[in-house]
Amino acid sequence: MTEDTVLSDMTATAIMEAPIRPATSQASDVEPESSTLHSLILKSLDEDGASDVVVIDLKGKSAESDTMVIASGRSTRHVSSIATKLVDRLKQDAGIIPRAEGLEAADWVLIDTGDVIVHVFRPEVREFYQLEKMWAPAPDATARTAAVG
Repeated sequence: MTEDTVLSDMTATAIMEAPIRPATSQASDVEPESSTLHSLILKSLDEDGASDVVVIDLKGKSAESDTMVIASGRSTRHVSSIATKLVDRLKQDAGIIPRAEGLEAADWVLIDTGDVIVHVFRPEVREFYQLEKMWAPAPDATARTAAVG
């Protein structure tokens, strides 16, 4: 396998995994404003009864996305419903066809819109993985020193 083949395989994988956006004539129409997309996601989660919604800023932490939203549903059926309705609303209202993984089991559904990654968990699964702790900002070193001293 040549270096060109590896590069083209990696490029094809990246293209296959990216959210699908419809082609438009204006650049501003291709990517909905991040705040509009963020608001649409939060409104959808709220309307469908998602609980413990947490928003984590990923700017400077991840090249893949700017924001992560984590939410919980009460059961696998509730998680599936929240995720399915969010995907439908993103298609209708923002013109984005996001990638969704985990809908079959609905313990943890990941929805990738490009700018925002949404995780919808059953509470037990969310507690096990603790994504909030993994991505939360590090505590301020001066605050730790002041508390100790």
